[in-house]
This record gives sequence, C-alpha cells and structure tokens, in this order.
Amino acid sequence: MNQQRIPLPWTNIYGLARTLVALGTAGTLAASSAETLFRPVATIGDYPSCNSTTAASLFCLSPDDYSHLAWLKWLCVAALLVIASGWRPRITALPHAYINYSVFSGIAIADGGDQIALILSVLFVLPALGDKRHWHWEQPQEQTPETRAARLLALIGTSGLIMLRLQMVVVYLQAAVAKLPHAEWQDGTAMWYWGSNLDFGPAPWLDTLVGPVITSALGVALMTWLPLLIEGSLVVSPLLPQRLRWWAMGAGLLFHLSIALMMGLWSFALAMAGGILVLCLPLGSTICLRADKNTAAIDTQPPQEAEAPDHVRSAPPVEQPQPSR
Repeated sequence: MNQQRIPLPWTNIYGLARTLVALGTAGTLAASSAETLFRPVATIGDYPSCNSTTAASLFCLSPDDYSHLAWLKWLCVAALLVIASGWRPRITALPHAYINYSVFSGIAIADGGDQIALILSVLFVLPALGDKRHWHWEQPQEQTPETRAARLLALIGTSGLIMLRLQMVVVYLQAAVAKLPHAEWQDGTAMWYWGSNLDFGPAPWLDTLVGPVITSALGVALMTWLPLLIEGSLVVSPLLPQRLRWWAMGAGLLFHLSIALMMGLWSFALAMAGGILVLCLPLGSTICLRADKNTAAIDTQPPQEAEAPDHVRSAPPVEQPQPSR
C-alpha cells in the first residue's frame, strides 16, 4: 500500500482567514445605513433586488421597509461577529456563506470585496465540514483521524483550501493582466489619476503625504508599477519556496493596507488579507504565540520541515491510503 500524507486543514491560519473575511463584511454593514445600502439604482431599480436567484437573499424578507432592513442588517452584523470570534466553525460556516450571499446580491453598493468575501466564505465551508473544534483558534482535537470518514473530511477540507489558493491566483492574475493594455499603467502614470480622484483619492489628512509622491515622476511610477510586481509575485507564489512566499505575503498585505488607507476600501482589504494568508502560508501549519518575558513572537512552520524548533507546532498530516496497482 502506498501512503500519501495530507495535512490537516483545521488550523488557526484558516481560522484567522475566516475572522478577517467576516470582519470585513461586518464593517460594511455596520458603517453603512440601510438607506445607503439599499438605495435605488438608476436603470436597475430598487434594492434589495428580489428577482430569480436573488430572491433567496435574507434582505428579501423585508424589501420595502428601511426599518425592517436595518434590523436585518444588525442581525447579520451580530452573526458575523460570532463567526469572527471563531465559535463552532462547523455550525457557523454555512450561515457565513449565506450572509455574504445576501449582502452581495442584496445591497446596491456591492464591490469586489463583497464578491471575494462570498467566494472565500463558500470555500471555507469545505474545511468546516470536518472541523469539530469549539473555536477555530484551537489545535485539532484528533491528531490523526483514524476512521475513513474522518480522513475523507480532511481530504475535502484540504482540497477546499487548495481551491481557495487557486481562486486567489486567478484574482491576482486577472488584476495584473487587465492593467497591462492600458497606456497609463505602461508609462507609470496611472496612480496619478487615482490619487487625484475626488472619490478614490486619499483623505485630506493623508493627502499631505501622498501628494508629493504622485506629483514626482519617480514616485508616481513606483506607485504604479509596484502593484503590478506584487500582484505578479502573488500569482506565482504557490510555485515559490516558502522563504520567498514570506516576502510575497508581506508585500501583499502591505499593498492592501495601503489601498485601504488611501481609498477607504477596508472590507476589500480584510477579505483579500484572509485569502493571502491561505495562499502564502504552508498548508497544515499553525500560528503559535510565544511569550518570553517582555517579548512575543508569532511563528509558523510547514509540517514537513524536520528542523523546526520546539516552540513551533504544526498540524500533523493525515495518512491517506491508496491502493497499489
């Protein structure tokens, strides 16, 4: 019998990604009034739009009453905060996906952050099917699943995280390739237009820092071309050794933090940050907080590296039997 080792998917890295995605959607709902979220849109009509498949949205329970929609909105915020806390991922995974579906299909101001949050929350359902933990911050309850059903659930969960990685690769590939035909991205001036835009430009308190950069030739060129380089590095990150993935992950997180600060797209930044963690960190590894007197460090390590120090823990792999031919 040949043995194939499959890392357990139920780690706090996947849990942290769920938390970030849930907080992003909760922030969108909490910071926006019902009148803003469900305002009529020219040439489209009223929101929530309850036609065809969108009629399954939670907000279609009260499509014409802003007071009821506000109650439903805050109910979703409360549920998302419970999901973000990490309580019972097996129970909360489907409600998380349903809430994100309701938000993306029901509000009038949906953007790319709401869309990627929906996709990620649906993919999180697969590892959650076999997640028996009380909190998604805990170590797996069983070190090596012994039953065939448990091994199958581990395989399904790991497959879901791999699909999530592929989805993130497609997102960044499309983002990079779509910019290339445009002259503004080729000549390095695109960020001057975005930085000068009244709707998407930096806030007044940040404009004093960003303004001198986008008005200089070198500064605006770096702000334009660096995103392309970062997106390209994230596209190829699954093929890179782990030491290079750390740099790609750090650059990606800093990139989305910069977008959030400059353009105010915080829900988008949180959703993408959750996806980047799963994309760049080793499958089956965990984050361990180590406190030594007045210092603390967060360490991660892939399970296959034998030289890992004692304070680094990683979820043990599952042995998946395969019949030999």
